[in-house]
Amino acid sequence: MPNGSLDIWLHWNDRKENMQKELLPLGLLERVCIALDVAYAIDYLHNHNGRTIVHCDLKPSNILLDEDMVAHVGDFGLSKILQSEPLNTYDSSSIGVRGTIGYAPPEYGIGGKVSRSGDIYSYGILLLEMVTCKRPTDPMFKEGLNLHKYASKAMGDHLLEICDPIILRNDCSDPAQLTKNKGEETVSMRKEACLRLMLELGVACSMELPQYRMDIRSVIKELHLIKDVMLDTSTC
Repeated sequence: MPNGSLDIWLHWNDRKENMQKELLPLGLLERVCIALDVAYAIDYLHNHNGRTIVHCDLKPSNILLDEDMVAHVGDFGLSKILQSEPLNTYDSSSIGVRGTIGYAPPEYGIGGKVSRSGDIYSYGILLLEMVTCKRPTDPMFKEGLNLHKYASKAMGDHLLEICDPIILRNDCSDPAQLTKNKGEETVSMRKEACLRLMLELGVACSMELPQYRMDIRSVIKELHLIKDVMLDTSTC
């Protein structure tokens, strides 16, 4: 794809010296649109393809961006077509762990079954990485701390402390100024509301137990609401 992978755009600062072209940091609206593109791709694979396909390896390096910055899901090397079973799962006990460390759901590591909820977990981690710009394999995550718990603890008064500073700088000259101006929401207030919703979505999708994770259709609805807030309009 002309614009490479989402991983490059999120972590461009790590690779700046080896970049062939200058990349502009992604703004929040761009990240919301990319998240929505990926959610639609997952929904198609899970619910609209005739047979349920589980990707099994959703992560930023497998999200590819075309010339218009529209996101596409790539690399189906680990994907699985589910059997027609009541639970819509695939027995993975004989094939070992599927996916990438940090993005694969915990149940896969203990011989659990491949399922749509496994993709939802990976998608949740992807969302959290898009907001925080922290990889789930960051050295800070140790002794029981992971990206999900890190985000969960910050959802109260510490939201802005864990967000990617680039998001806070973009589109607003003073993002820390979270006040109302003559009764109207400022850009920074809308941005904080959207960041909170994105963080909540990521946490809800990456719950440890599969039955507590959101379904992708609900995720799409929430992302459209977030996009509406960013555009300050009632329609997408």
